[in-house]
Amino acid sequence: MKKILLLLSGCVLLLYSCKKDQKQDKNGKNDSIVKNIKTDSIHSLSEQPTQSLQTGKKPSDLVPDGYEIQYDAEGDLNLDGMADAALIVRKKEDTLARRKMLILLKNIDQTYRLYKTSDTVLPDEYNESGYKIHDPEDIAIEKGELHISLYDVGPYGNQFSRFKYMDGNLILSYIETYNMGAGSHSAMFYLPMKGKVTHETINTMEEEMPAESKTSSIKKQRFLFENASPDDIIQKVYDSVNE
Repeated sequence: MKKILLLLSGCVLLLYSCKKDQKQDKNGKNDSIVKNIKTDSIHSLSEQPTQSLQTGKKPSDLVPDGYEIQYDAEGDLNLDGMADAALIVRKKEDTLARRKMLILLKNIDQTYRLYKTSDTVLPDEYNESGYKIHDPEDIAIEKGELHISLYDVGPYGNQFSRFKYMDGNLILSYIETYNMGAGSHSAMFYLPMKGKVTHETINTMEEEMPAESKTSSIKKQRFLFENASPDDIIQKVYDSVNE
């Protein structure tokens, strides 16, 4: 009887030992898999190419290939105490093509980074007849705002746009137009974020040239620099007021 009990005890111990070894092997295998996954992930991350930031030592380093600088301006746009830059660039081989405008912010190490690009903020430089639409043209950065000033004594008139740096965005804050026509001069002042439009008309047919002014309220809008077209916006404002 004692021999049978001893034999059974030995079998139990043998089975427990086998299961323990199997468990250890299983755990060891899982640990190895986890280590391999972690190692593979590290290698995968290290092999991924780092995204190159568009920076340059000087503004001209950020001009796209095939383009040249037509106008430039400097000033503190994001109010960090450093002089940023605005560039109007045009194609070297086709100066009649649509232009781009680049906004560059200065880094602490005195390099520049590309902040915004717009293909729409500027009107065409020439009309279908090859006539320069606005002359002169001017850009400036003043007190956290980008100013675009376009002049014309002819039918296109003057157009002044301002974009303000706000919460990391460049937003249209003001548009002014001025036109001289037969018998009258007209001006429009538009504040998109406030939804206010003021029209002024001067009657040049009378000696005293009386002026009339009318202010209207329309829907408030936030136009981003990279998508805004002042020409289109002005037309939509006129349509909205005249509805």
